[in-house]
Amino acid sequence: MASRSPSFDLSGKVALVTGGSRGLGRAMAGGFAAAGADVVIASRDGASCAECAEEIAGSTGRRALPYAVHVGHWDELDGLVDAVYREFGRVDVLVNNAGMSPVYDDVTDVTEALFDKVIDVNLKGAFRLMALVGSRMAAGEGGSIINISSVAATRPRPDVLPYAAAKAGLNALTVGFAHAFGPTVRCNAIMAGTFFTDVSKHWDMAAFEARAQRFALKRGGRPDEIVGAALYLASDASSYTTGAILSVDGGQP
Repeated sequence: MASRSPSFDLSGKVALVTGGSRGLGRAMAGGFAAAGADVVIASRDGASCAECAEEIAGSTGRRALPYAVHVGHWDELDGLVDAVYREFGRVDVLVNNAGMSPVYDDVTDVTEALFDKVIDVNLKGAFRLMALVGSRMAAGEGGSIINISSVAATRPRPDVLPYAAAKAGLNALTVGFAHAFGPTVRCNAIMAGTFFTDVSKHWDMAAFEARAQRFALKRGGRPDEIVGAALYLASDASSYTTGAILSVDGGQP
């Protein structure tokens, strides 16, 4: 039997990316558009969404819709989904990328409000979007859901415990939704390591470089280095992959 090369082509597809105006989300949205998809750039910063959408549309020729939304606010998410379906009539790829990871000096400094905010953005909003979009995907032509998790889910550090708990929950939801919406909807996660994004501008770089010597690749990642994994999971190349947690972390111990 002749072998068939895997297809990473997303022509005719629509991808919705939360946290899509910067960092990993922006890189993935650009990668999807370059592969032929129309994209929706969603984040809290409407101006950044519009700037990103204009740049992607100009460089790829694809349609790009900016949408300002706080994914931690449950009651805003129905409006996002309705707007996308009004504009495009479909969503083929959902990427739950929006997240936040505030640090603190001591666990007793974590307030209930901070804990709830971290859970809302990283876990609750992703659950709601998977429920809303995944159910429409399953009732239609299927699709792919990609959750951006973190190595903190399985290797939690003391200074990011609410974030680590939220990402561990996201890993669990990934497996659960794969079964809830299969066989036509696939749901997978990318367990991301340390990437250089806007947040990294505030790091103690000397301390990071010392820690990175323990990584197999001995460095942090560039945002564009997550795009290959995202394209794999978004496209037919991963047609037999669901409920999977894919590490993209440069070999962090």
